[in-house]
Amino acid sequence: MKEIAIGILASVFFAVTFILNRSMELSGGSWMWSASLRFFFMMPFFAIIVAMRGRLRPLFTEMKRNPIAWVVWSFFGFGLFYAPITYAAASGPGWVVGGTWQLTIVAGVLLTPLFTEKINGQVIRHKIPLGALAISCVILIGVALLQFEKSDGLTTSAFMTGVLPVLIAACAYPLGNRKMMELCGGRLDTFSRILGMIIASLPFWILISAFGWATDGAPSSSQLVQTFIVSVLSGVIATTLFFIATDRSRHNPGQLASVEATQSAQVLFTLIGEVLLFNVAFPGPIASGGIVLIIIGMILHSWYTKKLKERGTREHVA
Repeated sequence: MKEIAIGILASVFFAVTFILNRSMELSGGSWMWSASLRFFFMMPFFAIIVAMRGRLRPLFTEMKRNPIAWVVWSFFGFGLFYAPITYAAASGPGWVVGGTWQLTIVAGVLLTPLFTEKINGQVIRHKIPLGALAISCVILIGVALLQFEKSDGLTTSAFMTGVLPVLIAACAYPLGNRKMMELCGGRLDTFSRILGMIIASLPFWILISAFGWATDGAPSSSQLVQTFIVSVLSGVIATTLFFIATDRSRHNPGQLASVEATQSAQVLFTLIGEVLLFNVAFPGPIASGGIVLIIIGMILHSWYTKKLKERGTREHVA
């Protein structure tokens, strides 16, 4: 239950990403700067935190063990996640991006068989937690209803610019996050792992910012301020909270899927933010029904996680 609460709190701060990225696109800011600046701003925060905790040397030692894996999975977890998200922000309101992003719930569950765990010297491949998958589908139906009422039809162009990039990001984020947890094997704390992933993905962000400079020039002062806010609230606070919650659940696929499903709450918080800031019309009956389903799904995931923990406790006692 505690992990679920942490995940929901993270989703509040993650919602800032969708709202401010849309705001920057409306004001003419380049998506390439919106994406790369976030990680440039995040790096000094985490470098200071990790240095103060005396964890820089263990981090670099860990990264030297398998630098290629660090670069590859950091690219998936950060680069192939955030660049498509910011690109898609140009295509429509934040709730569209936030709603499509919820496919990460099912993606995370379906990726479970790609991972193994060593128990008593035997390598065990994880199985898809069908209970978590079923509950995640309830949330997805709610998200679909939320978008159905708002959508005016999906053209091929709209799919390529607004949906496909988010689909890629929705699969890349849980894959990169889970692979990095598997690679680190609990040897690094959350702050160190995030800093390592930022450092490993820096070549990609430098390349993206170079393209941004070549095509759109330097970022505006407004974009710098808004990106800095996104970096602190979403990049530092939300990412740390979410990684803490997933780290605490990494040995139980069902609990991990439940934590990842808390990100569905981003749709609600993004919609509320856009209603307040951009005067977006409040959802009607169909979308309201979707919101109810999302809330029900979140409650079911909390219940499911609690049952898994109780079962684990009983088996440990036995």
